[in-house]
Amino acid sequence: MIRGAPVGEVALALWRRIDVRRLLLGDLPLKGAAIGVAILLFVWATVIYNAPPPEVTQVFDGRIPVERPDVPSGFVLRAQLGEVGVRLRGSEDAVRAIGQQQLRATIEVGGLAPGPNMQEAPVRVSVADDRVLVVEVIPATMPIRLERRTERTLVVQPRLANEPPAGFQAAPATFRPKEVTVGGPESAVANVVAVLASVRFGDAPVDLVQDVRPTPVDASGQVVEDVEVDPAAVLATIEVRSSATTRTVPILWQLRGDVATGYWISRVVTEPLVVTVSGDRDVIASLERIETAVVDVGGLSAGRTFTVPLVVPQGVRVLGGPQVTVGVTVVALIGTRPYPLVAVQPVNVGADLGATAEPRTVDVVLSGTVALLNSLGSDAVGATVDVGGRGPGTYMLEVTLRAPSGVTVQSLQPTRVAVTIRSTRPPPTPSPSPTPALP
Repeated sequence: MIRGAPVGEVALALWRRIDVRRLLLGDLPLKGAAIGVAILLFVWATVIYNAPPPEVTQVFDGRIPVERPDVPSGFVLRAQLGEVGVRLRGSEDAVRAIGQQQLRATIEVGGLAPGPNMQEAPVRVSVADDRVLVVEVIPATMPIRLERRTERTLVVQPRLANEPPAGFQAAPATFRPKEVTVGGPESAVANVVAVLASVRFGDAPVDLVQDVRPTPVDASGQVVEDVEVDPAAVLATIEVRSSATTRTVPILWQLRGDVATGYWISRVVTEPLVVTVSGDRDVIASLERIETAVVDVGGLSAGRTFTVPLVVPQGVRVLGGPQVTVGVTVVALIGTRPYPLVAVQPVNVGADLGATAEPRTVDVVLSGTVALLNSLGSDAVGATVDVGGRGPGTYMLEVTLRAPSGVTVQSLQPTRVAVTIRSTRPPPTPSPSPTPALP
């Protein structure tokens, strides 16, 4: 440094002493290698930082309860819905963070056909975290039944859970209301032969007035599951009378045979419902009911009332007439039947024109009574498209279906078809050219 010189002159003198070219070009290969290493380190660090975390696939440590899905109106789902397991895939942190409350399992019923037979329905599990996928459901399907919902009206009948106090007897029971409606899956409702209301007497000989729950039972007296009763409770009133030799017991009807194909018994009722009997005290005490003679319902296709005698045990006397009436109500079963490949016929085709439909056939499903559906022939259903007033060309037209009276079109696929109209008139014959005259 030059003592006493200005700062600017000193800086200029130092700059002149620096060899700029040597500074830039000296050790150029080494500098280039250092720059390359720095670039590679930068790229490696960027890739490592931005790389997604590794994925894992593992079974969820728990079971997910299967929720009951919504079903179309007029149908009932019958199934024992349990639990399923799942296999999940995603980042390890995301998979470990999944709890049972973030998983929801249900079954798909959209592609199932209604009927009494079991069908395998796929189980679908959704997860609330988008970073996690469900790769397997265990089990993947569940057996279910999708049945039509139906209802019947039945008279409430008493079932005595115990006997009145010794020396007393029960008068015929009355219920309010007298009838209830049972509803549920078609096959379950068809098994209901009676609705019984169990009543229990106390130790004191007092009249019984209590709300009881009517229970639907089958021919063997077992409770029919999946059937609802409306109303759920009825008011039972039974007068307790003093009597040592009489007792009121219900009348149980007996049926034999099968009704006509396509029909079912919707209701059976006796008139009266109960009967008072008398006899030896020991015999009367062991008597639970009085049965009717066997009623033959073989081949019935309509309701009918039978007058039949009671089957009275030896030593027992019936107070009243020895015969009762048994009313049997028979109704037609409702079902569905597919009619695939019904030919589509163009109608009102103009003169000198021809028409063809594509597709040439449609699939049809009809509903109605089973007897009527079984009687339909192969030509009972027809499909047409009206091309009236249209000239050559291609048109998308609605399909009109012709179905017999008493049946309903449940589905038609497709509802529109492409109709091509072509002229059938032959082309005109060209006139022959005149022969030129010879010279």
